[in-house]
Amino acid sequence: MQQTSGQFDSVIKICRDLFMKKMKDYGSAWRILRLPSLTDQIYIKAQRIRSLQENEVRKVDEGEKSEFMGIINYSIMALIQIEKGIVEQPDLSVTVATVLYDKHVLIAKTLMENKNHDYGEAWRELRVSSLTDLILQKLLRVKQIEDNEGETIVSEGIDANYQDIINYAVFAMIHLDSNSNLEK
Repeated sequence: MQQTSGQFDSVIKICRDLFMKKMKDYGSAWRILRLPSLTDQIYIKAQRIRSLQENEVRKVDEGEKSEFMGIINYSIMALIQIEKGIVEQPDLSVTVATVLYDKHVLIAKTLMENKNHDYGEAWRELRVSSLTDLILQKLLRVKQIEDNEGETIVSEGIDANYQDIINYAVFAMIHLDSNSNLEK
C-alpha cells in the first residue's frame, strides 16, 4: 500500500503543477462557478473519456490522461467551492488557492488510504473503463443531490462523492501510466 501512496502523490504532483500554472494564467476565475457548473464540467470530461474508450476515431488530439487530470482538478475546485462558497469576483491568490488545493488533496488521500486498507487494493483489478463508469455514476448522484438542494436521507453528501471521484481518477491515471497497452 506504500506503493499506492507514492503513486497517488506522483499523479497529484502533475495535476497540482497544472492547477498552479492555470492559476497564474487565469487567476481564480473559477471561483464564480456554481457547484452544478463544476459538476457539469466534470461530467463533460468523464463523458469524453468514455467516448474515447468506445470510439476508434479521435478528432481532438487529447487523450484520457488530460481529461482525468481535469476531473481531479475540477473536483478539488468543487470541494473548495463547498468550503468557501461562490463569489462574484475572483478572490484567491495562487498561494491561498494552493493551500486549499493541498488541504483537499490530503482529505481525499486519507480517505483513499483508509478505503484502500479495508478493500485490500481491489481497485488494482478494475479496468480504466470501469473507473470511468464509476466516476459517471458518482456524477449522476451528485447531480441528483444538487437537484435535491443538497439534501440526502441516508446517502453521503456531495463532498464525499467528489473525494471518491478524485480517487477513481487517480487510480485510472496510475493504470494508464503502468499499462503501456492502454491508450494514453
